[in-house]
Amino acid sequence: MALLDDVKTRLNITGTYHDNLLNGYIEDVKDYIESAGVDPADTKAIGLIARGVADMWNFGAGEGKLSPLFMQRCAQMAIEGKPSSGD
Repeated sequence: MALLDDVKTRLNITGTYHDNLLNGYIEDVKDYIESAGVDPADTKAIGLIARGVADMWNFGAGEGKLSPLFMQRCAQMAIEGKPSSGD
């Protein structure tokens, strides 16, 4: 399943009307998490990407910021991906 389809399923979005917008949000989130040290191609990142897209989707309804859940999970995944100092 394509990443767009995975994100749409997780966010309960149907149809194709918003696909271009969603693809833009997906790319923005992937860039953000990659800069944080998370591999966006990791299958565990799908939920994080979906959460980021949901946060961006709702920017117009709130304060325009990423949720604490997104930020915490992104940090958690970035730390998981780093070798420990004992390695």
